[in-house]
Amino acid sequence: MKFIIDDKIPYIKGALEPFGEVVYLPGSKTTPEVVKDADAIVTRTRTICNEDLLKDSSVKFIATATIGYDHIDTDYCKQAGIEWTNAPGCNSKSVEQYVLSALFVLAEKKGFGLKGKTIGIVGVGQVGSKVAKVCELLGMNVLLNDPPRERAEGPEQFVSFQQIISKSDIITFHVPLTMHGEDATFHMADTLFFNALERQPIVLNSCRGEVVDTFAAETAIQRGQISGLVLDCWEREPNIDRNLLQLVDLATPHIAGYSKDGKANGTTMSVQAISRFFKLGIDDWQPQGIDLPKQTILHLNGLNRTEEEIIREAILFTYDIRQDDKRLRQSPDQFEKLRGDYPVRREFPVFTIQYENIAKETLEKLKKLGFRIKQSIMVIDSH
Repeated sequence: MKFIIDDKIPYIKGALEPFGEVVYLPGSKTTPEVVKDADAIVTRTRTICNEDLLKDSSVKFIATATIGYDHIDTDYCKQAGIEWTNAPGCNSKSVEQYVLSALFVLAEKKGFGLKGKTIGIVGVGQVGSKVAKVCELLGMNVLLNDPPRERAEGPEQFVSFQQIISKSDIITFHVPLTMHGEDATFHMADTLFFNALERQPIVLNSCRGEVVDTFAAETAIQRGQISGLVLDCWEREPNIDRNLLQLVDLATPHIAGYSKDGKANGTTMSVQAISRFFKLGIDDWQPQGIDLPKQTILHLNGLNRTEEEIIREAILFTYDIRQDDKRLRQSPDQFEKLRGDYPVRREFPVFTIQYENIAKETLEKLKKLGFRIKQSIMVIDSH
C-alpha cells in the first residue's frame, strides 16, 4: 500500500508507516506521476485533486485534513470511484479564537465596546455556530444567516442576508465557497453588498478569499462604506492584492484555523478515516507531542478593570492577531512560507488563568470560553 502525504500536515509521521510506503511531499509537488501508483492521498487545500491529477492512477481514497474541500473535484471522484473525506469542524475553535482576537483588537483601536453591538454571522456551520455562542457570551446581539439551514430547520432562529446588511455593526463570513446555485457564495460581498450597507460595519472574512470581491472591498474602504476590514482569506492567494493589503485594518495569511489543536484534529480525522476505509485497525489513533507555547499561565488581576478588559487580556494572551498582521505586511511575498512555518498557537483550554479581584460571573465566562481557572486568594461577588 502507498500513501502520499502533504509534508506540512503535522503529527502524522509514523501513523501509516506500519501499513506500507509513505511519501511526504510539498503540495505543489504532488503530481500525476507521483500519485499514479498510490492508494491514498492525505492533503491540504493547496493540492487540486481533479481529473488532471488522478486520471489513470490507482488512488482509492483522498483525505483532506481541512474543513474546506473545494480543492477536490467531487464529481470526478464519484465518477472514478474514488472515496474522499474532509475534516469538518477540525479547526472551528481556532477560527473562533481568531475572530475574538480581531474583535478585541479593533474594539480597542476604534474605541468601542463589544457588549451591545450587533454582529451578523453569515454561515452558521461548525465555525459560525461557535462564533455565535462566544459573541452571545460577550453580550453582543447575534444575527444568524444560513439559507440551507433555514430551509431545513425553519426560519425561527435565522434572518435574511438583507437584514444582516441593514442591522449589523459587524459582519463575519463563515461560508463554504459555492460558485453557482441559490446558495452561491462567490463574491457575496460585492459592490451591491457594500452599497447596501446601512451602518458602516466592520467586515471579517476568514472562510474563502473569493467570498469578498477585491475591487469592491477596496472601493468600499475608500468611500467609507465600511468602518473596518479584516481579511484572512484573499482572492488569488498567494498573490494577494497589495493595494487591498494596505487598506485593511488587519491582514493575515489564511491562518485563522492554524492552531496546533486544529491541525492535530485535522490529522486525527484523516488518519482515522483512512484506517476505517482500508481496515487498518487504528480507528482510535491520536497524535502525540502537540507543541506547547512558551507560556501557558496568565496572572490576571481584575482590580479597577471592566469585564471586557479582563476577557480581552485573556484572549490576546493566547493569540494576538497583530503579530500575524505585522509579519504579512513585512513580507507579503512570503505568504505561503508564513503559512508553512506558522508559529505555535494553542487554543484556550491549554491556558490557565491565575486570578485575583475578578468577579465570579466573569470567571464563569472565562471557563465557558475554555480557560482553566486556578483559585486565588480572593473572589469578588459582583452582586
